[in-house]
Amino acid sequence: MATAVLSSREIPPERPEILVDTSGGSRSADMEIAYTGNTGYDMGISTMGYRSAKYNPAEWHENNYSKYYQSFVDRDNAERIRHESKRTINETEETTNKTQAEVTKKLGERIQDINFWKFELEREIRDVIDETDLLLAQKKRLENAYRATEIPLHIATDNLNCRQRRQGVDLVQDAVELGLLKEVEIINNVQDLLKKTINQAEKQIKANRDAKQNLEMDWSDKKEALEIDTVSGALKNHHTNKQFYPGSAKFQEIQSTPESWAQFSHDNIVRAEHERMASIQLRQLIDNVLEDTSRDMREQCDTVDMAFNKRVQEMEDAKAKMEENLKKICTEIASMEKNIDSLKLAIRDKENPMKVSQTRLENRSYRPGVELCRDPVQYKLVGEVNEISQSIDALYEKLNHAENSLKDLQDNRMTLEKEISCKKNSLFIDRNKCMTVRTRFPTTLKLQGYQ
Repeated sequence: MATAVLSSREIPPERPEILVDTSGGSRSADMEIAYTGNTGYDMGISTMGYRSAKYNPAEWHENNYSKYYQSFVDRDNAERIRHESKRTINETEETTNKTQAEVTKKLGERIQDINFWKFELEREIRDVIDETDLLLAQKKRLENAYRATEIPLHIATDNLNCRQRRQGVDLVQDAVELGLLKEVEIINNVQDLLKKTINQAEKQIKANRDAKQNLEMDWSDKKEALEIDTVSGALKNHHTNKQFYPGSAKFQEIQSTPESWAQFSHDNIVRAEHERMASIQLRQLIDNVLEDTSRDMREQCDTVDMAFNKRVQEMEDAKAKMEENLKKICTEIASMEKNIDSLKLAIRDKENPMKVSQTRLENRSYRPGVELCRDPVQYKLVGEVNEISQSIDALYEKLNHAENSLKDLQDNRMTLEKEISCKKNSLFIDRNKCMTVRTRFPTTLKLQGYQ
């Protein structure tokens, strides 16, 4: 049996040595002790009954030794467990204190981060409030400076609406439409831009206030989180306001990460700065809009009139060329239809030669015995059938190409007819509708408000 040594250096018990009894018994490794002396009876009574249910001395010593050794082993195990438990207690105490100190330090760092973003949010809130007040003053200027110039705006928008009724490819953003869009933009710098800018100012004021509200909500959350973390950071082991919260040591699904937490406040500030910069630019735009008006409108009107004249000439030229191409397409369609009829007739003409060749082959397949010979006639007939089949295939291929070509020609004819119709519609819109209405464009003096 392996020996063990206690931590206290106690030596394990030694196994006892069993002596042989020489007084009347005998010892054998495989035999029990049997008494052979005089029992005091001379009548020949058997002594075997004295051994029943009894142990010999060797078994008695072995049993005692096993109890000693088991006691030693149990005490050795208990002593080892006590030492390990004490070491574990010290280690866990040290680990717990170290981790708690690190957590307290992290809470302090977190409080600094919250204070930083809280300060940034406060600064941005003040800037947004100041900018909103300035924009409110500019909005009041726009409402006082508003003037009605309905006729130029009506003419430009009516031209754009009429040109929206152009069809197909003619619904193009050409120089005329770009000029009209620019004309609307210039008119908006006088009338619609004043009115539209008022709406933009209102929207921008609302956006500023929304950004301010988002900043304030974020600031409020930061303030509450700061209070919570401050209380948590000051909490000590000897405090009484602590208790068990089973299940609290888990990550919630809706929790943010430090990166997303910082990015959220950063994005709020960036959006607020973006709205504030947009507000500053809008105030500068308002100052520019209130300066010059009529000259740009009149010049743009002349530019659009020139673009209308040029566009009408281009559409008349395109319409004439398409009508010429339509005539040529119609002529080619007639020729292609005749070609298709010729191909179909040629295919039908191949039916009878094919029938003759195949019938000859069928009849010759009934030749008896050795007469069923693969002679030159057989080769020639088979070649004839293949040749006719290839001819038919070639004719079908050409027929397919011809039919596809005819379909393309017909599609082209339909496309040209639609395009000519579109050109007529576009000419009517530009020449008869738009250019006629533009003759009523106000003079410069009227646009300046002198009339």
